[in-house]
Amino acid sequence: MTQVYDRLTDKEKREVRMYGVTVEGMRESVESSITFKLSGPAMMVAGLMSDAQEMVNTEYGEVDYMRAEDARQCLNRAKWILFEYVMKKD
Repeated sequence: MTQVYDRLTDKEKREVRMYGVTVEGMRESVESSITFKLSGPAMMVAGLMSDAQEMVNTEYGEVDYMRAEDARQCLNRAKWILFEYVMKKD
């Protein structure tokens, strides 16, 4: 793939396949988000689900593999936020 990807651990490569980014990168992105800070994690999940919905909207043409893969990763990110920030009991 790329030089950066090749330097990732097996765990990080799995995360990139699942989410499109590592968990560390995702956590940094989530916690620096203005939506997270002002509206909370549930609103971020709603936004990601809306994004995924648009990715598979056939109004824009046939859904190809890449759009379906992007939507799948987007939904995985939404689930991760739910499990990590909404449902997790500390």
